[in-house]
Amino acid sequence: MKRHTTLLPILVALTGLACFGVMDGFMKAAAIALGAYAALFWRNMVGSLVMLPIWLARGNKDGSRGLPGRAAMRLHMMRSGVSGIMAVMFFYGLARTPVAEAMALSFIAPLLALYLAAATLDEELSSRAVGGSVVALAGVAVIAAGKFGGNYNVESIKGLVAILASAVLYAWNLVLQRRQSQLASPEEISFFQTFLIFCLLGLGAWWFAPLPAPHMWPILAASAVLSTASLMLLGWAYARAEAQVLVPLEYTAFIWAAIVGWVAFSEPLTLRTLAGVVMIVAGCLIALRRAAAPAKPA
Repeated sequence: MKRHTTLLPILVALTGLACFGVMDGFMKAAAIALGAYAALFWRNMVGSLVMLPIWLARGNKDGSRGLPGRAAMRLHMMRSGVSGIMAVMFFYGLARTPVAEAMALSFIAPLLALYLAAATLDEELSSRAVGGSVVALAGVAVIAAGKFGGNYNVESIKGLVAILASAVLYAWNLVLQRRQSQLASPEEISFFQTFLIFCLLGLGAWWFAPLPAPHMWPILAASAVLSTASLMLLGWAYARAEAQVLVPLEYTAFIWAAIVGWVAFSEPLTLRTLAGVVMIVAGCLIALRRAAAPAKPA
């Protein structure tokens, strides 16, 4: 029997995605100044320090203290590995492309994730979820058509390739997020993912992560707080709603990317971009709309 989806997980997921969108602006500034690897390493160090006392106070999903069970820990490690590589590639590309363009490219991930969720989580793939995602993806194509017409230098091409590769990993990450949220609490997810990525990147930190200048720490701290808040919010939402309901909401992140790029980096917001955003929102509404349940016989 399907779990009844309420409005609250949807609103929580939207809030988490908004935090991620704003965080991308801080991380772009940090990646430009420090490099993607160093920015992510130091951000996750700060995030680990923020989340450690919260996780210790709240404990694991089963109410226990200390390390989580073997199944949950295996998922933490798997998702952290996928997310760590994905994030480095995305922020590498983000430092070389406009924020909105990078987000548009990454939107192949939710569409892939819908099919991965159906294949690995035994979720029934509704025609509305597929149709809504296709409409939203068409909105991304409208935006991308206006951005990919110019000539790119070598660094821009590297950035585009990195973001596309990151998007493929992000689809896998979305499915792991659903599985992880069923075994672990939001605080546990946020701490272990942040800390394990920090440990993973620590292997190369001596060579690739020099100590940031003092003025960079507020940017890294803001990014860490937004990132950990987003992980907790999305972990809470994915524990209470199916992936095919929440995955199409990923498209709303483009709205925040466009705003952040325009305000923080003077990246133009065109009529073509606005038209694409309308299609993205329309696609999300189609995907979220559920057919009315048949009345039970007397």
